[in-house]
Amino acid sequence: NEVVDEDRSEIAKAVHHAKEQRPDLDAELLDFIGDVLTLRARGELESEFVHRFQQFTSPVMAKGVEDTAFYCFNRMVGLNEVGGAPDHNGMTVAEFHDYQAKMQITHPLTMTTLSTHDTKRSDDVRARLAVITEIAGRWKIALSRWSRRNAQFKTATHPDRNTEYFLYQTLIGTWPISRDRVMAYMEKATREAKQQTSWTQQNKEFEDALRSFIDRIFESREFIVDLEEFVERVIAPGRINSLAQTLLKCTAPGVPDTYQGSELWNLHLVDPDNRGAVDYEIRRSMLAELESGLSIEEIMRRVDSGMPKLWVLYSALNLRRKNPEWFGAEAGYAPVAADGPKKEHAVAFLRGDRVATLVPRWNVKLGGSWGSTTIDLPHSLWRNVLTGETTTGGRVRIQTLLQRFPVALFVREGD
Repeated sequence: NEVVDEDRSEIAKAVHHAKEQRPDLDAELLDFIGDVLTLRARGELESEFVHRFQQFTSPVMAKGVEDTAFYCFNRMVGLNEVGGAPDHNGMTVAEFHDYQAKMQITHPLTMTTLSTHDTKRSDDVRARLAVITEIAGRWKIALSRWSRRNAQFKTATHPDRNTEYFLYQTLIGTWPISRDRVMAYMEKATREAKQQTSWTQQNKEFEDALRSFIDRIFESREFIVDLEEFVERVIAPGRINSLAQTLLKCTAPGVPDTYQGSELWNLHLVDPDNRGAVDYEIRRSMLAELESGLSIEEIMRRVDSGMPKLWVLYSALNLRRKNPEWFGAEAGYAPVAADGPKKEHAVAFLRGDRVATLVPRWNVKLGGSWGSTTIDLPHSLWRNVLTGETTTGGRVRIQTLLQRFPVALFVREGD
């Protein structure tokens, strides 16, 4: 076993918090456990304790944090994901680049993914929910309106406001969604939260009231129309978010993984959605169309089918397959500088000296206009794999680069 400074720091924090939160426990015992875990106290029994502790803590954390707290802390449910930290509101572009550079050095072959069988919400649901953070004022007004209007559908005080807030975010992220899927998901979510009901002690009064509430809001024409008007505002920017994170996944340090079904728009939740059947036939058919040579305009006209997402995956993964050395452990990573009034909306980087990625963020606030904002590509001939267009590098206006498709993947053609 090896203990590094980061381990010692985390264990010291844990011991400190344990003493603060449980003053009834023997402080010397907690210190001794800290010594055992940091290998300051050694012995046969101590070694066995360390091994068993490592086996035990992961499932405890999973049940306590990801399968309990993440169903209770509903400020922005799109952040409540496996491995996530919902107390953080994202990161700056500079922090993103620092992290990616670190990963290229320390874990260049780690798996990068956006969805697995265990994600509470698919990557496309989270991409859509992220748009709400750009329209906080409009969201607050809509939320107040829905809460007042739907109060008549509650049974006594059920469902509570936190559950109701969770429900509205779920509807926005997954709409259109069937009533049965919402019922099943909300049952799981509230039982995992363990605040009003649980798997082992079901609160029939609460669960009946929640089912009744869902039934009645689905039957409320006024609410459904209002919900659909709100969702209509976030669909397009949510899809651009999805294309952006998909391209980042495929070109940033690491080895990309695409969970089954996520090749197209996929507004799925956890069980049973994540283990549902996938229509591979439609995906094969669409892939064959792409291989036959669809124009970028035709791909964008078929946006509702998910064709643009499949195109990004197809193009980026083909590039990796043909040129694995451009993305491997020996490949480089370097930020590409953006300059201008909308520079904070651009995320761009180089992989070695052969590939450049450019994606937008905060698309609602961007409003489709980059103004005079530019990125600085090395002087050379660059071809956008996604559109076929070329640029000679240097300072290039982003508005020009993203005119025909929301994201860009460039390959260096010349020296």
